[in-house]
Order: sequence, then structure tokens, then C-alpha cells
Amino acid sequence: MPSKAQLDARGLFCPMPILKASELLGSLGRGGQLEVLADDPAAPSDFVAFAKRTGNPLLANEEKDGFYRFVLEHK
Repeated sequence: MPSKAQLDARGLFCPMPILKASELLGSLGRGGQLEVLADDPAAPSDFVAFAKRTGNPLLANEEKDGFYRFVLEHK
């Protein structure tokens, strides 16, 4: 069964949310999912670009209650 992890990157600014997410996502096995919470205004475009660059699917990209929620799957 693929693993799941969560990263609360609220309060961090570019490039820290991506760097921390990349490190944690890399530790998950194939098919593992990482949920990231962030409030950096640049986060939506950063995570879309990160997913495209790495080939890891971005399963969720939403704004809710003043922060962003992303779910990445380790390819």
C-alpha cells in the first residue's frame, strides 16, 4: 500500500515549501502521496511548475480558508 505524508509549509516562503516537499516526496515509495499546506502566494504556480518539471502528478491544487492545499503523487 502506498504511503501518505503531510507537510505544513504555512509561514514558509519560496523556495522552502518546494524544497521541503521535494525532500519528503522523495522519501515516499512509488505511488506515495504528499499533502502540502502552504500560504505563500507563489505556491500555486511553484507547485504546478514542480509537478511538471519532475513528472510527479499534482492530484489536488486548491485554495481554502486562506491557504493552499496540494497533493502530489510520487511517480
